[in-house]
Amino acid sequence: MLITFGEIMMRLATPGFLRFSQSPHLELTYGGGEANVAVSLANYGLKTQFVTRLPKNDMAQRAINELRGLGVGTDFIVRGGDRIGIYFLETGASQRASKVTYDRAHSAISGIKPGEVPWDQVFQGAKWFHWTGITPALSDSAAAVTREACETAKKHGLTISTDLNYRKKLWSRDKAGEVMGALMQFVDICIANEEDAESVFNIKGAEVTSGQIEHAQYEDVARRLTDRFKFKQVAITLRESFSASHNGWSAMLYTAGKSHFSRRYDISIVDRVGGGDSFAGGLIYSQLRGDDPEKAINFAVAASCLKHSISGDYNRVTLEEVETLAQGDASGRVQR
Repeated sequence: MLITFGEIMMRLATPGFLRFSQSPHLELTYGGGEANVAVSLANYGLKTQFVTRLPKNDMAQRAINELRGLGVGTDFIVRGGDRIGIYFLETGASQRASKVTYDRAHSAISGIKPGEVPWDQVFQGAKWFHWTGITPALSDSAAAVTREACETAKKHGLTISTDLNYRKKLWSRDKAGEVMGALMQFVDICIANEEDAESVFNIKGAEVTSGQIEHAQYEDVARRLTDRFKFKQVAITLRESFSASHNGWSAMLYTAGKSHFSRRYDISIVDRVGGGDSFAGGLIYSQLRGDDPEKAINFAVAASCLKHSISGDYNRVTLEEVETLAQGDASGRVQR
C-alpha cells in the first residue's frame, strides 16, 4: 500500500484553448500533486490512501467522492477549515504559454496541525510514503506535519519519496532551502528537474529554455544531490520545450553512482498539468514491483508521456497502455 499526503485543489479551466478574457464558462475538475500520484497508482491496481485536510462542504465532498470513484482510499482525510484551494488554468498553444492563477490562501490544509493525523495508524501495512515540496510550502504547520509524517514513516520502515516541486508563489528560495533541507534526511528517492534543484538547493544545472538536453549536466545535478543528502536514487525529468504544444520528453534515473537515461518521446501536448506527478507514479510503481533501473525509468517516462495526451490533472491510463508504450509501440494506431 502507498500513502500520499498533500493538498487537493479545485481546478477551473477554460475549455479548449480559450483565454480567460474570452471564455464564457470554466470547466471544473480536481487535482493536486500527491492526489495525482495516488490516482496513477490506483489505476495500476495498487492500494492507496490519500491524506489531506478538507472542509465539510459540497465542493470538498465532491473531490473526495471522485477520488473514491477512482479507487483511492480516503479513510484518513481530516475534516476542518473553511475552504478548498482553487486554481485557474488557461491552456496555451504554440508559442503562447499556459497560465495558472492560484487562489489557495487559507485553504483547509494550510491550517493542519501536528497530532491531527493518526500517522501510526495510517502507515500500518504500508510500504511507501510520497509527498511533494508543495505541501510544506503551504504553511509552517503543514511543514511540521510533513516532518511528523516522515518521522513516523521511517519508524515503520517505509520507503519515502519526494518531488521537490518548487513553487515561487508559495515561498522564497531561502525558505524552501531551509525547510526542505531539514526534511531530506528522511528521503530515499528524490524526484526533480534541474530548475527545482537550483531553486531549492542552489545546484545549478542546464539552461531550461535552451531546448537542448546535455546529459552530463543532469548527471552532475543528480550526483551533487546524492552527495549532499545521501539519497538512494535521484530521478530527473528532461523536458525540451520547443513550444507550449510541442515538447521533447525523457528522464534520467541516477542510482549507485550510475545514470540510466530513458528513450525520448516527441509529444504534442493536450494538457501538461500533472505530467511530473504521472512520472512519479510510474517510477514508484516500477520500483514496488522490482524493476531494474532501465525498465523503471522507461516505464515512468511512458506513463508521463501518455498523461500529456489527457485533459485534467489525473493520469487516466491503464497499466496495459503504459506497458505497450514502454515496450516500444508508439504508433498511436487504433486499438481494435
